Amino acid sequence: MSMPTVNVLIASYLEPEHVERIRAVSERLQIVYEPGLLAPPRYPADHTNMIVRSPEDESRWRGLLAEAEVLFDFDHTNRPGLPDLAPQLRWVQASSAGIGQFVRRMGYDTRMPSSVFTTASGVHAQPLAEFCALAMLTFSRNLWQMQRLQAERRWERFGATDLAGRTLGIIGLGRIGSEVARLGKAFGMTVLGVKRTVGGVSPAALGCDQLYTPGGLAEVLRRSEFLVIITPHTAETERMLGAAELALLPPGAVVINIGRGSVIDEGALIAALQAGRLGGAALDVFESEPLPPESPLWTLPNVLISPHSASTSDRENARLTDLFCDNLRRYLAGEALRNVLNTTTLY
Repeated sequence: MSMPTVNVLIASYLEPEHVERIRAVSERLQIVYEPGLLAPPRYPADHTNMIVRSPEDESRWRGLLAEAEVLFDFDHTNRPGLPDLAPQLRWVQASSAGIGQFVRRMGYDTRMPSSVFTTASGVHAQPLAEFCALAMLTFSRNLWQMQRLQAERRWERFGATDLAGRTLGIIGLGRIGSEVARLGKAFGMTVLGVKRTVGGVSPAALGCDQLYTPGGLAEVLRRSEFLVIITPHTAETERMLGAAELALLPPGAVVINIGRGSVIDEGALIAALQAGRLGGAALDVFESEPLPPESPLWTLPNVLISPHSASTSDRENARLTDLFCDNLRRYLAGEALRNVLNTTTLY
């Protein structure tokens, strides 16, 4: 008896070679890819650009949604209406790792009870860890001074410092955090990690010297000369770092946030930076995105701003395709999918 066909709709741009890799997974897959109905990418691995379709094209697109059992990426052109437009949908493979709040905000967790959502966890670990390394080196080697002197065409020697022997604290020891820890150890740093559950987990297995539960956060903050925040935005983590917590950091500490902006009290962070209590900050995420033009963060001399782009890489779509193909094989075999979103914990 022949097995049923699985209709897969690719909902954001992918290079043709990656589409062909997906087609090659199984003859049971009906892969639907209509790049003319999708927004063109503004940069490599852009999955959120919007498109305004003609009425005819929108009708055609909605017809494809109605038949889809599997989506590669969310349909960002019909976010609120997705549950009604795709009644046969059983699985969405996201192109982002941090989709929990989005799924909750759209009501997909309750409006699509028969659908599973899988994240892109792990896909962005390498570029995000390298961004953290860039940020730490920017402050330790005083890149700001080099840039000022070069702009002024002034030859003036200056001193900097080393990362070896410094203490790196990481809040959130998933795949990204482990990669940040690995790079920290490569620099000769002492690495402290905070993880929700640590029972039976070896610190060394995650690249850390010491591992703490959230109850040990204060101790980690007191010791962290560089603090990397990777934790997702949940009810428990919202503004977990306020004025009192930031005051625990050693004078001159550098804060690096690649998690979610809502994890830090942004006003308290700005105040600590303006007062010179902190040595600086490297921020990829913010409480409000895009970052408003009036935000003081734009003009502070010791702040590195990334427009939520630290995770982007020209290799991202290849990694996403690797994950999607593996999950497609699992789906067809009735096996557990990788990176299934827990709609209660939101990660």
